[in-house]
Amino acid sequence: MADKNNSWSDSSQQLSSLMGFAPTLPEAGAPVAPLFDPARQFDVCHVGLVLRAVLGVQGSLALGMALAARDAQHWLLAMSSATVVSISALLLWLLLVCAARRPLGRLAEPLQWALLMALGAACTCGGWSLLTLASDEPTRPFRWTALVLSGAAAAGVLLAWLKLRERSQRPADALAQLVELQSRIRPHFLFNTLNSAIALVRVDPQRAEDVLEDLSELFRVALADATSSVSLAEEVELARRYLAIEQIRFGERLRIVWRVDPATDLARVPPLLLQPLVENAVRHGVEPNDEGGDVEIVTTRQGGEVEIRVLNSVGLPARTSGHGLALRNVRQRLRLMHDVAARFELTPEPQRFTVRIVLPRR
Repeated sequence: MADKNNSWSDSSQQLSSLMGFAPTLPEAGAPVAPLFDPARQFDVCHVGLVLRAVLGVQGSLALGMALAARDAQHWLLAMSSATVVSISALLLWLLLVCAARRPLGRLAEPLQWALLMALGAACTCGGWSLLTLASDEPTRPFRWTALVLSGAAAAGVLLAWLKLRERSQRPADALAQLVELQSRIRPHFLFNTLNSAIALVRVDPQRAEDVLEDLSELFRVALADATSSVSLAEEVELARRYLAIEQIRFGERLRIVWRVDPATDLARVPPLLLQPLVENAVRHGVEPNDEGGDVEIVTTRQGGEVEIRVLNSVGLPARTSGHGLALRNVRQRLRLMHDVAARFELTPEPQRFTVRIVLPRR
């Protein structure tokens, strides 16, 4: 067995040198940034956004003034005064929101609305005070009330627009990150399986045909559309093919237990959900130990949910330490597909390590 494993390792190293893959494995890369930054909706520090806000406020103000004006001259006179107030108030509001965007993003939503509407009222009153610097005429309480209500209402409309704008961008951002996450799996996944196939041809050629058939199916899924979903039954079958290749590599050292509930077959999952998990289980629970280890895959239905568990025995540490990319990747793709309806849990214990996934059955 030692000679067989040495031959396997030599084949892997030769393939790495030949194809130049080793330096670019994605596992060494930085983790993917969080998809939705709470502060992003308050990122108003852009010329284009400021220009749209100014045009929107001024257009609404012009229409409102036109309704109350006697003629064009009266409208122009009213607009000249109102523009001083509105532009100064709006720019001050945007400047303060831009400066405080991160603290604002951490606040509860009701507090965001209250604080920014109050800020709008204060900025409008400040703009009016700027207009009346050269005037001795006192501002009556009715005017202050109108200014406060107008400023708060305008700030509320702007805040609603900012939130709607941020929400409308989420599907495109989610799709872009899903594609990125899927692309990070592919090189690492294909490299490992190709290593296995090449090494198997050298040490056990009579079974190479079956393994290459399994490998072709693995390639097909790895190169599939990253935005699609697959059934859990397809993922289980793919994991079976992968473990069949590894079973030939490790022989009796790899002990596999399948407990699959057919009632879970139709659950929708991201492509390549199980394969990175069983690969991790083999790498950390079987490969480092001379006596091998156990890998167990369990799927069960619990009401309207499906539970998936991948367990592996724990022995010696892996020969090469990982960066947790596979687990982070699976967690993030589950969140992108099922949001809060999916749960991803890790349970390290002295004798075994468990990955538990709960997601909607449909």
